[in-house]
Amino acid sequence: MTVGRSIVGRATAELVGTLVLSCVVVGSGIAASRLSPHDTGLQLLENAASTALGLFVLIVALGPISGAHLNPLVTLVDAVFGRRPWRGVAPYLIAQFVGAIAGAILANLMFGLPAMSISTRDRLTPGTALAEVVATAGLIAVIFLLTQTSRSSWVAAAAAAWIGSAYFFTSSTSFANPALTVGRMFSDTFAGIAPGSAPGFIAAQFVGAAIGLTLVVAMTHRPGRASSTGSTTPDV
Repeated sequence: MTVGRSIVGRATAELVGTLVLSCVVVGSGIAASRLSPHDTGLQLLENAASTALGLFVLIVALGPISGAHLNPLVTLVDAVFGRRPWRGVAPYLIAQFVGAIAGAILANLMFGLPAMSISTRDRLTPGTALAEVVATAGLIAVIFLLTQTSRSSWVAAAAAAWIGSAYFFTSSTSFANPALTVGRMFSDTFAGIAPGSAPGFIAAQFVGAAIGLTLVVAMTHRPGRASSTGSTTPDV
């Protein structure tokens, strides 16, 4: 359960958390491409491990403050389940998108690159779109099956494990997050995505979130708030 904080405090936690998560994703991708320039598999492993570990830490640290969504889809599904008032959704979404862009810029600067460079990495294919549906549906299902069955203490580990795993078993490397997808457009590096690919990825993510939500309702028969314990969390 999130502690009593003002919407400003909670939105600030979402902004900072998404900024750091974006910085972890982009920064570890840049580092991986420099550490292992001739081994794409090792680059992906380094990027995935850093992202999963960073996500776990952020959920644990920020969960009691904002729920540590760090993902617009988690915020929207949380509101659908009645765990969060709709009036608090817009501040969260704004904070997440701003944080994701700022995090990519910060990562660029840390590695001596231009603050903002539009990615040229085209990623959208029928296969990667399907992969984003699967990755996002799984993330939403994992998070909300746990929160709807009063096991929110497992969310940090489970969400981080899902994202780390999905880096390898999905062809899209599991973005599963519209805010991070937008943020990653601003870094022409290993983790980047070309602006032309982003809308397709985001559309697939919304489809995946709808499927994940449907699965949770079907399995738990709980379309509303299930418990007042624990916190909802995010993804990459």
